[in-house]
Amino acid sequence: MLLVLCVDLDDDLGRKTGFSTPVIGRDPVEEAAVALATADPEDSDVNVIFQGLHVYDDLDSRDESVEVAVVTGNEEGDVSANREVGDEVDTVLASLSTGEDVTALVITDGAQDESVLPVIRSRVPIDGVRRVVVRQAQNLESMYYTFKQVLDDPETRGTILIPMGILLLIYPLALLGAVFELPGLVLGTTSALLGFYLISRGLALGDRIDESVERARRSLYAGRMTLIAYVVAAALLVLGGVNGVNTLEAFDVSAGAGTEDAPVVLAALVYGAVQWFAAAGVTTSLGQITDEYIAGTLEWRYLNAPFYVIAMAMVLHGVSAYFLNVGELSYLATMLTAGTLLGIVSTLAFAVAESRLSDGTRQVEGA
Repeated sequence: MLLVLCVDLDDDLGRKTGFSTPVIGRDPVEEAAVALATADPEDSDVNVIFQGLHVYDDLDSRDESVEVAVVTGNEEGDVSANREVGDEVDTVLASLSTGEDVTALVITDGAQDESVLPVIRSRVPIDGVRRVVVRQAQNLESMYYTFKQVLDDPETRGTILIPMGILLLIYPLALLGAVFELPGLVLGTTSALLGFYLISRGLALGDRIDESVERARRSLYAGRMTLIAYVVAAALLVLGGVNGVNTLEAFDVSAGAGTEDAPVVLAALVYGAVQWFAAAGVTTSLGQITDEYIAGTLEWRYLNAPFYVIAMAMVLHGVSAYFLNVGELSYLATMLTAGTLLGIVSTLAFAVAESRLSDGTRQVEGA
């Protein structure tokens, strides 16, 4: 048996005529079509139901086993409407008193109603789909539904509408810039915004920023010390940069000096900033060590990090002081030696501690 199934996804029939659905059988379906046409002659679902009757009459005149029915969803659309259509299809199939296999010919008025096809196909095989449109407005609803889907999709909306909006703003902003005699600034800013947007989309920077914010949020609620350490370290790095520039001015060295003065400029920057940078490194390493200890994953070699930072800071401070003639050769030698020894001693000390603790743990387990 072929079931001619007329689909009204938004339940215009029920809302405008009061008919209870599903409507099954040739005469009840014709009454429903006439009632809907009387209530709203412009409703496209009227054409769907009359098309279903036309198909039914054509197949019935050829003595084929056929039945016609109207199923509806609801105004909510999407999942809720699809589920309601599925329930009504189950009701229709249960009412068919036939021993034959049932297949369906689905009749709709556009792409929106066809979104329910997977639901119908899960209940009864579909032999075909027929879309009914008014000739004067062919494909109009499909175009509307396509545009609606594009605008409802956040990904597509951001990809299409934002660049288009920026481009459309260029002309009015250029006029505004001409009024204030700053056309170049306005056009340059608009072009830069469009360029930054396209680069961020191409490199997926939005997703990375979202991931970073989510990690920061989890760290904040998890009580991770690393988050606070990074904030303090960032402040120390800024202070170090400022102090390095001040050191340049104090030693009367120009940042735009020639190639022969480049080592002196670099030495002045390092001499003024290295203490602050070292403090930032020690802060972040201590924050990481604290989190590892709380998580129970701390290993002895992790404790080398702050000592390595201090050792490198000592070496850099000695070298920069020597280049600036504020430290003698003996001071440079002392810093180099002290930094090297600090790194070696910390490495050996924590390696021995880790080795002995590991051996003690194995002996306890063996006992």
